[in-house]
Amino acid sequence: MTRLLYTCFMWLVQPFLRRKLIQRGRQEPGYLEAVEERFGVYKSSSPVDDGNTLWVHAVSLGETRAVAGLVARLRERWPGMRLLLTHGTATGRAEGAKLLQPGDRQTWQPWDTPWAVRRFLAHYKPRIGILMETEIWPNLAAGCQQAGVPLVLANARLSAVSLQRSRRLAWLARPAYRRLAAVWAQTQEDAARLHALGATVQGVFGNLKFDATPNADQLACGRAWRGRAGRPIILFASSRDGEEQALLQILRSNQPPALVDQAQCAIYSIASAIQWLIVPRHPQRFDEVAALIARQGFAVSRRSDWGDAPPAAAGPDASAIWLGDSLGEMALYYGLADCALLGGSFEPLGGQNLIEAAACACPVVMGPHTFNFAEAAELAEGAGAALRVASLQQAVQAAQALVQDPAARAAMVRAAAGFSGDHRGAVEKTAAAVLPLLHQQGVDAQ
Repeated sequence: MTRLLYTCFMWLVQPFLRRKLIQRGRQEPGYLEAVEERFGVYKSSSPVDDGNTLWVHAVSLGETRAVAGLVARLRERWPGMRLLLTHGTATGRAEGAKLLQPGDRQTWQPWDTPWAVRRFLAHYKPRIGILMETEIWPNLAAGCQQAGVPLVLANARLSAVSLQRSRRLAWLARPAYRRLAAVWAQTQEDAARLHALGATVQGVFGNLKFDATPNADQLACGRAWRGRAGRPIILFASSRDGEEQALLQILRSNQPPALVDQAQCAIYSIASAIQWLIVPRHPQRFDEVAALIARQGFAVSRRSDWGDAPPAAAGPDASAIWLGDSLGEMALYYGLADCALLGGSFEPLGGQNLIEAAACACPVVMGPHTFNFAEAAELAEGAGAALRVASLQQAVQAAQALVQDPAARAAMVRAAAGFSGDHRGAVEKTAAAVLPLLHQQGVDAQ
């Protein structure tokens, strides 16, 4: 009865979902691609049934990158495997296309109604489903159980905030978690919270993101550009709405009182010592952030306009704030930066993943709000790979001090590289845990 009420709600809000997709599609055309797939309607009416389909759901960009190593390992263990990759965001889908091989398929996650879920499962007939991190949907879990498709949650995490929210909807959340065939958590704390919601936690394997390897070409390019920059570069990585405004106001407030002309102040702040680089978390905000920088009196130089290199220190754009308005180049940005501020951590947003920064040996300064990546943040801080401060103002001061202290920065670089290497291994543990479930399904995997 309770799931019926939820189903009625999901059916009623479908028109609003379609409207939202159209709105998002104006900024990100990927959202307008194959919209009917989200409702279980596919171009081919013939079901796909070769008995070798592994379904992986990676909702967005971060989850898709994290699962790449696991997919590669499972291909080795399961000859003939065909990957079915589903997503919820346009950035995830674009990144997921890089993982596909001949015979693989890619589609949108079905909207969580029984009808869309049944059509999805009947069409693709996966042998097993792997959900990444947090993606639990009540009708999807029930549909997989009814169809005999083992559904597991890998790289699972659940923050204390999310646990409180789920407990308020326990009538809906608990049955969904109980229907999972297995849950493999990132941390012991995640495992305890997931268990409290009824999940069958069968292992704590760490974070798959530690096993991801940064793009070597991008990293080398970024470091080469940094070597030619002529001044330290501080990156605001994966910044969120409101954080860019706060940073720009801090930079303006740091202008010396003797310089009263706005243009002179901007040039002094940016060109005198530090080059600032902002990379927003969401690509649909690139233009918005560019306009915000201009309104605050700063020039802006966009990555999309750079060509083969960023502006020279003495060139016409030397006073500009750099804007990273490209997708899939975080390794380049971390390689380019002497230090990074962790977006999402200076407001109660839960922070962003700092593991990629560590893998690129980039020191991180983070704020007080890292509850979405609590253990990784604490471990990074304990290892000396990250600094924690109470506010964005303090973060700016700490980052500026760090990039002007070569010995302190070098120590954090070494700590970041060591921290990244010490926590690898989740891919192999997860792949090994998948195999028994495949054997139960009659799959000949090694």
